[in-house]
Amino acid sequence: MTQPPQQPPHPDEPSNTPPGAPNTPPAPPAGGFGAPQDPPPGGFGQPTPPPADPFGKQPQQPPAAPPQPPAAPQDAPAGGYGTPRPPAPGSYPTPPAPQPNGYGYPQAPQPGYGYPQGPGQHGRPGMPQQAYGYPTQPMQPQYGAPQPGGSGGTGGKKFSTQMQIIVAAAVAVVLIIGAGVIYSATSGDGGKDEASSSGSTGGEGKGGEDSGLAGGSEKVPANTKSKVAFQVPQPVVKDIVQVEGSWLTDKAYVKTGIDGINGYDRDKGTKLWSVPLPGEMCTTSRHVSKDYKTAILFRETKPTKEKKYPACDQVGVIDLAAGKLLWSKSVTSATGGDRPVTFDEVTLSGTTVAAGGTSGGAAFKLADGAELWKPKTGADGCYDRGYAGGEALAVVRKCGTYDSPQLTVQALNPTTGAPLSSYQMPAGVEYAHIVSTKPLVVAADVGDTAGDGSGISDFFSLDAATGKLKVRIPADAEKYAGDCDSTEVEKCQNMAVGNNRLYLPTERHDGTSEYGDTNEVVAFDLDTGKLLGGRADAGDRNILTPLRMDGTSIIAYKEAPYDKGGQVVSIDGETFKQTTLMENPDDEAIRKAEKRFSVGSAELLYSDGQFYMAAPAVHKPSSYSPDEKVYLVVAYGTG
Repeated sequence: MTQPPQQPPHPDEPSNTPPGAPNTPPAPPAGGFGAPQDPPPGGFGQPTPPPADPFGKQPQQPPAAPPQPPAAPQDAPAGGYGTPRPPAPGSYPTPPAPQPNGYGYPQAPQPGYGYPQGPGQHGRPGMPQQAYGYPTQPMQPQYGAPQPGGSGGTGGKKFSTQMQIIVAAAVAVVLIIGAGVIYSATSGDGGKDEASSSGSTGGEGKGGEDSGLAGGSEKVPANTKSKVAFQVPQPVVKDIVQVEGSWLTDKAYVKTGIDGINGYDRDKGTKLWSVPLPGEMCTTSRHVSKDYKTAILFRETKPTKEKKYPACDQVGVIDLAAGKLLWSKSVTSATGGDRPVTFDEVTLSGTTVAAGGTSGGAAFKLADGAELWKPKTGADGCYDRGYAGGEALAVVRKCGTYDSPQLTVQALNPTTGAPLSSYQMPAGVEYAHIVSTKPLVVAADVGDTAGDGSGISDFFSLDAATGKLKVRIPADAEKYAGDCDSTEVEKCQNMAVGNNRLYLPTERHDGTSEYGDTNEVVAFDLDTGKLLGGRADAGDRNILTPLRMDGTSIIAYKEAPYDKGGQVVSIDGETFKQTTLMENPDDEAIRKAEKRFSVGSAELLYSDGQFYMAAPAVHKPSSYSPDEKVYLVVAYGTG
């Protein structure tokens, strides 16, 4: 789980204000995030050494003289999309030198990840087993069993056939015995241009005889090979501008632009409507009501010389079907005064819109913006840090001092704001992130032990009715690739919750082919914390990232190597069987456009055979390639 650590809030301005503050991305370095580059020798997209520990992280050094790959995308322009992330797909960083005890070789069981632990849980000193007195995850199966010597002792050579058989048998025993589970059976109209002119679909992909999927509403298209449906060029700006927000209705794909919110025809990309906003978008809710309404948070005015960073004090609701701003308003603090509250986050649950931040919070009626309630504040300095919506409403409430915060997670009555239950987070938690409100799942970096800025060292499965902890699930950042914004309450990605399970991708690691990384999606039981025995394998040179639940199945994006188009797949939540829903073209220009979107920060939406990739921020043109086409949105369609 890799993400650069966030800076502390500006002393005079809360999140969503100047660049460098927690919720506003600083100017990214040259090359941009998610921008394709020439893969260096031995880089991403090249064969890698043998079977890997699926939960390992350190890549191995490939042979000194690998076969030369086809021409790869050129260096990207300066700047990037949204919050800085680690090297994105298409960046192809050169792997570090091989480490002792590398992937794919048996070794003695290590502390953590499936074996009884002594002092230093997760291999971290100072974190004894059963820390904080809470129930923790029971002994788990370990996928893969490295041995001393690793690739460092073999020069990256492959296993012998005999050794592969031995390791496979050992892994199978661990999976069956350790897990106690055997796999069950169960600013202009979008238009086409160079990147889509060929109309290539890469072949005649066909859906199965039965196009229905068990447990979900998505269907397998008759032809899974996609074409570029439309593109929206990135608008020209002088700096970085936040354009967070993308949603789908039955007829429109809706995306925030630099001057407002625009609705596009889902198939053709023609602009259906536009809603101007007085200032830049700050943040949005990903939740949409049944009648296609959602909540947004935006600045009061556009930047001026006198006021470079206008406050994010405007809460509003957009009707995504009609293309209208139904209402917007600001509120004053519950402690008095006439200065509007500056909000950091906004969410939607049922008919309640809730916005919160360091300077206050408030809840409104979705229909008309009538104020429902404000959180209580007192001399103890407690305030509602932020809310999470969806099927229920929950809050992270912060008390104590900056140096010694105490966080409480509460399930709330959306209409009154009254707490239904409360759970006090362990000491050493500065920020908590609500992954799901029903079931109630919280992620946190306890004692800053994750070490990678992902915001996650552990997950907490809570009983929303009683506030009691069901189980605490350690999630070593070196093994799992989930990610939460280090300050925000409802900004977690690369994971999904459903079937009373938490689905997480593992970190990238070496695959079984000569070159190329891979990973898996695994699941934890939210009652026991047990790592279940099944998993979905991305396959060599592919990386799986969960996007959302579809009934009991998971919709995931399969990031492909530099010379292939990506895929969208459905993963059965019980059997982990994968069904391909979409295969994007391999054409170079189309691949290049797709790989500009960093999976860790881009907005990815899939529905009914249509896939949309969009940037949460736009930047000024690159001085290195000012004429290069860059897109705000690229949409793909099947059939």
